[in-house]
Amino acid sequence: MCEEKKKVCIVVLGDIGRSPRMQYHALSLGEKGHKVDILGYGETDPMDAIKEAPSIYYHYLAPMPHIPIKLVNYAFKTIFQALNLLFLLCSIRTPHVLMVQNPPAIPSLFVCWLFCKIVRAKLVIDWHNYAHTIMALSLPKGHILVKITKKCEAYIGAQADYNFCVTNEMRKDLANNWNIKAVTLYDKPPAMFKPISLKEKHEFLMKMSQMYDAFLGDGGSTILTKEEHGNVELKPKRPAFIVSSTSWTEDEDFSILFKALQDYEDQHTNENPRNLPTLICAITGKGHLKEYYCTKIHEQNWRHVTVITPWLEASDYPLMLASADLGICLHTSSSGLDLPMKVVDMFGCCLPVLAYDFNCLYELVEDGKNSYTFKSSEELSGKLLNWFENFPNNDEQKLIETQFKNELSSFQTLRWSENWNKTAYSVFQ
Repeated sequence: MCEEKKKVCIVVLGDIGRSPRMQYHALSLGEKGHKVDILGYGETDPMDAIKEAPSIYYHYLAPMPHIPIKLVNYAFKTIFQALNLLFLLCSIRTPHVLMVQNPPAIPSLFVCWLFCKIVRAKLVIDWHNYAHTIMALSLPKGHILVKITKKCEAYIGAQADYNFCVTNEMRKDLANNWNIKAVTLYDKPPAMFKPISLKEKHEFLMKMSQMYDAFLGDGGSTILTKEEHGNVELKPKRPAFIVSSTSWTEDEDFSILFKALQDYEDQHTNENPRNLPTLICAITGKGHLKEYYCTKIHEQNWRHVTVITPWLEASDYPLMLASADLGICLHTSSSGLDLPMKVVDMFGCCLPVLAYDFNCLYELVEDGKNSYTFKSSEELSGKLLNWFENFPNNDEQKLIETQFKNELSSFQTLRWSENWNKTAYSVFQ
């Protein structure tokens, strides 16, 4: 007997194109033949696989008008989003299952719960973090909006038919504090995040060199690679290349990396400088603090550190990670219970990282085993300097890097699709 195909609605009260986990859910369901509607904002295009999938449809929420008075704007935004979301839900195919991303909790959790009650659909919540802990970053302690949001998460989470979460620590927290039974569905890299050959790296860097002079070499080469007689080689004397992805918001303190880059620059001007290469630092992502820090970096007039801030096509981002020498992660987690997907992507490309340490990071990054962690700009600076001292001819550092990459090879064996089929698919059957 053929498996019954379901109609599934996925709600993202955010930019669909910048919500990779929810797009992966949609692709996994689409591959099984289910019909999927994704609701969210259209600030960034979804990945090509979403646009090309015949059974996946995406529907955009209307842009939110801004009112300059903060409290009035918040109330208006909540009402506007609630009505807009409810209208879209009523205009699509009535789903058998509705999955909503949390955060944000308000108004998406309440609207989706109410809609599921009316149409008798199953409600699934995918917990990426807690909305109330994110709100608490910018509101005074004990603020009424934080309390309301927390109660909303606790109540509707307990009413949901199924709950997924991103870490075992979050699963335990949901159970202990709110009596919510959740299944841990770890983020795993999809197949496009993988190591690449030197030839692929050279071709990607040649493409980047047409947009960013930092990668431009002499005579048809890049500053990192060269091609002679059809053979591609890394240049023996080349800059180090690091990459970081940030949302440029308060929950990722970019000042930590800024100070570490300043220390790196200062090492070149010391009386007894360490043997360090020049450094190219690519920082991807969008956010409201980006312009502030870009201006600050420009004002430093660094001579040995070059920072670029590209916004990459979805197909280019994995190539950027696979071309780098080291990844940097500044994610701190408002709850201490989620994990940075950017590190998952980096690990998929076999790229070791320096990652900011917090409560449950150990579920992904094992300090000294598959990468390094840090808790301050001083620690980040020290590990960055040690990693690139005598680069690329430091045999001791090469051995550490090889050991890390051997550990990261496990990320090549369990990808998103296999993990999703094993952990999540039964909910949609």
